[in-house]
Amino acid sequence: MIKVGLLVRIEAKPGKEAAVENFIQGALPLAQEEPDTVTWYAFKIDASTFGIFDTFSHEEGRSAHLTGKIAEALMAQAPELLAQPPVIEQIDVLANK
Repeated sequence: MIKVGLLVRIEAKPGKEAAVENFIQGALPLAQEEPDTVTWYAFKIDASTFGIFDTFSHEEGRSAHLTGKIAEALMAQAPELLAQPPVIEQIDVLANK
């Protein structure tokens, strides 16, 4: 059962929009390797704003994701690609289908 999640908002630097989009799309195989990540969505809000929404059945899975390969890669490339640090919100899932 899905209990917790993450909602991440990412703002690309001007001129880095395509690089951020490619980075996010390229993270899918890493998310697929995470046994505790139940769902993982990458999305685009507008030309420079992107997001990731993922869910987990327990806090340990969310914690592992926050210290995993995707987070590590994002933080390593953030100074070059992002206009500001990513906004990472931890959420509790109330219902899902």
